[in-house]
Amino acid sequence: MELTTTMNKYMTARLHFFKWRFELGFAHKLLLAVVFAGITGLSAQMRFYLPWSPVPLTAQTCAVLISAVVLGKWWGGISQSIYLSIGILGLPWFAGFNSGLGYVMGATGGYLIGFVLAAFILGYLVDSQVKNRRFTTLFGWMILANFAIIYGCGLCYLYAWSLANGVAVDLVGLLMMGAVPFIAGDLVKIGLASGFSAGITPKQAFGAETV
Repeated sequence: MELTTTMNKYMTARLHFFKWRFELGFAHKLLLAVVFAGITGLSAQMRFYLPWSPVPLTAQTCAVLISAVVLGKWWGGISQSIYLSIGILGLPWFAGFNSGLGYVMGATGGYLIGFVLAAFILGYLVDSQVKNRRFTTLFGWMILANFAIIYGCGLCYLYAWSLANGVAVDLVGLLMMGAVPFIAGDLVKIGLASGFSAGITPKQAFGAETV
């Protein structure tokens, strides 16, 4: 009986949280977006460079995916847009405390653009249907957001950057520079992000949502 009561309170709390963030005013949503931009900036400093790649290993993926779920449609993407924009304007919160347009035009610029697109799309999916908040579905969507959107943007940009800098790179070389070394770590981050996200999101519909 006590376990049932605790579970009911937990499920109610998830629903109340989801409703709360839906009903927040513009100023509070903007504040939360800035907070998650800051979290992304902090996670960028947890970095490790590989000898053969200009792309660092960071914890950013986890922050990007969670921001999409917590902030939802529009605002997850806005938080990453704030991260990108303010970094370009000079706040040193890109990896290695870097900033500026020059950094975004460097080897990792495509991944930063991918963060924005992935957060917009994942936030929309989480808000659109209840079934998208189950762990297995979330894990699948996050796999897509990470490997299709973030990696897709990142690798295309990295290839163009390599050519612009006179570095001839084939497909295998490109994947070794910008994808293969990061896959295992990203799968762990996706697992953590999807588990956390499934735990905080309600599994019942309300308003205009569909099951």
